[in-house]
Amino acid sequence: MSTASPVDKSAAGLDERQFHIGVAPGEVSTVALLPGDPFRVPLVAEFLTDVQTVAHNREHMTMTGLYKGRKITATSTGMGCPSTAIAVEELIRVGVTSFIRVGSSAGLQPGVKPGDLLVSEGSLRNDGTTAAYAHHGYPAVPDLRIALELAEVARELTKGTDAAVHSGINASDDAFYAETPEWIAELNRLGVLNVEMESAALYVVARLRGVRAGMICSTSSNLFDGTSLYSGVEEALKEGWMRSIEAALEVAVRLEL
Repeated sequence: MSTASPVDKSAAGLDERQFHIGVAPGEVSTVALLPGDPFRVPLVAEFLTDVQTVAHNREHMTMTGLYKGRKITATSTGMGCPSTAIAVEELIRVGVTSFIRVGSSAGLQPGVKPGDLLVSEGSLRNDGTTAAYAHHGYPAVPDLRIALELAEVARELTKGTDAAVHSGINASDDAFYAETPEWIAELNRLGVLNVEMESAALYVVARLRGVRAGMICSTSSNLFDGTSLYSGVEEALKEGWMRSIEAALEVAVRLEL
């Protein structure tokens, strides 16, 4: 008779330095900003004082610092739902209770232009990761208060600029280059505002683990009107990143996350 005892991953490694993100309990704050790209973590740090690099393992870079006296953590998730779910799970284990994703996302509706800010009100789960967590009908939605506050602060920060703020449902896809013109047109027809690759995992994991999450993105392109990442959007995209980061930081302070 076999004496094998399958590993329970939900119980393994608790209260230890986490295997993928390389962070231990006590090294982070209760709120984490989540860019996808590790090279955008230093962009968050530009707003902070007393900055420390905590860890950089694989696609996950973590830095901490102070914003208006409040300790802030920034950790990169990498691209897509699988690595995002890992980062969120491990950050929860080390003490994070609120998350705000600050990323890039492609617009899908007319009038959404590069550099505009996109505040998520929920995600269409077109990914495989969340199917392993929950029934296909389980909603992927942000914390309501965080979403509303992100929209309010974003409007304050863009007042008097060319950038606009849009709120709505986004899609989370797994396969960047499998987004066909037909799929893009279908998302547009459904009224989906934008598409990215991480929020479904962020929202589902956060809800199941009893923590809070939201997302504000800079518009990278507009797939419906033919503007791609190769259309000279870099400057507007970066301006949007910086505004999205500032909005997330302000929300972290105002809501005492």
